[in-house]
This record gives sequence, C-alpha cells and structure tokens, in this order.
Amino acid sequence: MTTPYQQYPQGVSDKSKVVAGVLQILLGGFGIGRFYMGDTKTGVIQLIVTLVTCGIGAIWGLVDGILILVNGGVDGQGRPLRD
Repeated sequence: MTTPYQQYPQGVSDKSKVVAGVLQILLGGFGIGRFYMGDTKTGVIQLIVTLVTCGIGAIWGLVDGILILVNGGVDGQGRPLRD
C-alpha cells in the first residue's frame, strides 16, 4: 500500500546517473541519455528540437546532462537513478 505523499516507487533504478549524464552531455542533442533512462518522450522531443534548430537545440542536452549528474533524476518508471 502506498501513501499519496510517496514520491517514488519502491526501489532504485538499475540505470546509473553517471552513465545517463555522460551520454546526455556527449549525445544529448539526439536524446540518447533520455532514451537510456527510459524517458523516450523527452528523448524524441530533444531529437526533434535539435533537428529543427539545425543543431542549436543540442545545448538543451548539454545542460540536461549536467543537471542529471548534479541532481540525479528518475528513470522511465519514476525510480531514482543509482549513483
């Protein structure tokens, strides 16, 4: 039974925040870090933004990768990434 105030489902993700962050910094314009985390919706949006802006949208991926490394994040099931 879960309480309505519980933020994350039980357990920690099998995905690493270091791997997700580095992938996002290096290939974030293509949304690779987000695809790795299981967040395909954001990954596709990042890919489309990068293509539509002729590569300038890749800055979003760089910033997103730094934020993942600093703050962590959650995988596609809402579980926090492991360290």
